[in-house]
Amino acid sequence: MLKRRRRRSDDSHSDNPDRWLVSYADFITLLFAFFIVMYAVSSVNEGKYQVLSHSLVTAFKNTASEGLAFSTEISPIQLQQLKQNNDIELLEPINKIQKREKMRGMARTILDALEPLVRDGQARVTQSALGITVEINASVLFSPGQAKLADNSSVALQAVAQIIKDQEHEIQVEGHTDNFPIHTDNFPSNWELSTARASSVVRLFIEQGVDASRLTAIGYGENRPIESNESTEGRKRNRRVAIMILSANPDKITELPID
Repeated sequence: MLKRRRRRSDDSHSDNPDRWLVSYADFITLLFAFFIVMYAVSSVNEGKYQVLSHSLVTAFKNTASEGLAFSTEISPIQLQQLKQNNDIELLEPINKIQKREKMRGMARTILDALEPLVRDGQARVTQSALGITVEINASVLFSPGQAKLADNSSVALQAVAQIIKDQEHEIQVEGHTDNFPIHTDNFPSNWELSTARASSVVRLFIEQGVDASRLTAIGYGENRPIESNESTEGRKRNRRVAIMILSANPDKITELPID
């Protein structure tokens, strides 16, 4: 009799080999519910938030630990802030693309204006994440050991000034020299010479209508060469003025807290 009952029990298990489908169906149902929740979270609006809030309360009200409270209330102000933040996140990539294309168009315009100098190897226009850099050889702008702009230099600089004067970008003018030392009453070292040359370019830009608050003059002396000073050609390349048109998308500044 005992053997017969055990055989019946074994037969009942063997008659239902697809019982695993029940657990599998439960898993699929939970997975489907999870994706519904994720979709609701991805598109924040008041109606979906209320549905999501109600679902979470229903799901957790029987399993919440004692003393643990879930706050699902959201104020209209918070909801509006969420909507605004969502809109800003969507618009930021579009604005960055538009500004990048605008910078590229400005670089192309400057390149066209300086084409004779660029073809002659006396100027170079580059673009990076920081902005546009216009490098002009010092021999085009100044006499040797001088910081006063040569008479024939104003044409190139005026062309650049007309392109940038109506823009909002900040402009940093850098003076650079080679490593050949200078000792004069006006320029005790290359620091003074490079700074004076950058200042001369800045003054011309102001005269051409560029807002002075956007301009900065910096002298680096011989400390930032782009070629080796061991050759005559290298020293010539290093004697230059760099006009940096800074990007309108600078990195966000974060103040570091004191530990």
